[in-house]
Amino acid sequence: MHRKTVHDTSMGKSLLRWLSLIIFRFTGWKSAGKRPNLSKYVIIAAPHTSNWDFLYTLSLAFILEIKPFIMMKADWFRWPLGPLLRWFGAIPVDRSKSTQVAARSIEAFHKHPRFVLLVPPAGTRSKVMYWKTGFYHIAMGANVPIVLGYLDYRRKVGGIGPIVQPTGNMERDMKIIRGFYAGITARYPDQALSFPVSEE
Repeated sequence: MHRKTVHDTSMGKSLLRWLSLIIFRFTGWKSAGKRPNLSKYVIIAAPHTSNWDFLYTLSLAFILEIKPFIMMKADWFRWPLGPLLRWFGAIPVDRSKSTQVAARSIEAFHKHPRFVLLVPPAGTRSKVMYWKTGFYHIAMGANVPIVLGYLDYRRKVGGIGPIVQPTGNMERDMKIIRGFYAGITARYPDQALSFPVSEE
């Protein structure tokens, strides 16, 4: 899972950071917060209701100089888009093999001294009735914190929120996480997650 991406090339990283700043400026977006001073963590990408979320999230990663590996639906990786997505750090995820994905992710955290995994808890842009909890189980298994990344379309601000260290009491931890995102507005608010957690 740990492979070379555009973030590993100084020229490519600098150029894309510059382009990302231009995108944010001309679309009226602002970044908030700083890159966490942590070597390993799971970062949530929420809310996720539009394809635009990927562009802004990727731009935000370059602006804040975060090198994340990004979980994405495997259907997106058909030619010619697949190689480009992988170059940006995207990882194809087969939802029917979620247990294997979690195990591989935990193994990657244990294997590498620095590793950041970005996970959209919805796993889909259509309206869903629950948050998938894979990100939580990965963080628990790897013993790493969960960083709350966000895109607030009402304020046009994207950034880094609180850091949550999972305790094993998922109900209590998720209450803290969901409490933070309650104040964040999605591009399509009626498609945002607003129901209890699912173990899927």
